[in-house]
Amino acid sequence: MRLSEIVLPVLLIAGIPAFAAADGLVAGGTARVIDIVDGDTLVLEDGRKVRLVGIQAPKLPLGRPYVAIQPLADDARAALAELTLGRTVRLSFGTRRIDRYNRRLAHLHDENGRWIQGDLLRRGLARVYSFRDNRSLVADMLTLEREARRADRGIWSHAFYRVRSVAETPRHLDSFQLVEGRVLAAAEVRGRTYLNFGEDWRTDFTVTVSPRDRRRFRRAPFDLLTLESRRVRVRGWLYRRNGPMMDVTHPEQIELLSP
Repeated sequence: MRLSEIVLPVLLIAGIPAFAAADGLVAGGTARVIDIVDGDTLVLEDGRKVRLVGIQAPKLPLGRPYVAIQPLADDARAALAELTLGRTVRLSFGTRRIDRYNRRLAHLHDENGRWIQGDLLRRGLARVYSFRDNRSLVADMLTLEREARRADRGIWSHAFYRVRSVAETPRHLDSFQLVEGRVLAAAEVRGRTYLNFGEDWRTDFTVTVSPRDRRRFRRAPFDLLTLESRRVRVRGWLYRRNGPMMDVTHPEQIELLSP
């Protein structure tokens, strides 16, 4: 049985689901959840705030006037409350354990072994949002996200979260996006890798990988410079440098698609 087919229960080994233990996570103890901040953040009874690592739920303003409520944000918060509020959860940590806001970056499981991140992704109430220093279980999360997207569950039935084409990227700058397209050219210049999705790199969408991050791709299932003419799906923060650009820091941000 594949992880994507696992619902409940899951096998526990030394208190951690077998698939989590095999992925190098470290047990972080248990605690009761007393408050839900939003769809991917909660508060434990000892006062610690936990950010569910590896996912991004729709955002709530939370007192920030510059942040607009995103579609289904209340649904995601309600789902996290249903799964965890008043319950005891088990924390597991990957590489980086605390973010700049002093939140714990953890995978959570309930008393029955249910993986909370996985459940939210399966419901279509979060997207995979990974970082170079916290990549545990990302491949499994991508599988669950794909299944929810194909079934149009939750956010995937809303245009706000739709996977963008390359042509749409100029209209979605300064936001986290999933973009699909064909790599027209792949090149390395002074150690930095560029994947160009248009004829003119000065105006068209480009993915870039820094020399520091390039080494992670040497062990990936693909080499960046072989992606020319391949259809891919990339995820990350869109910003403008010449044309629309996205920095990629680890292989899980790039998914190979069928021709």
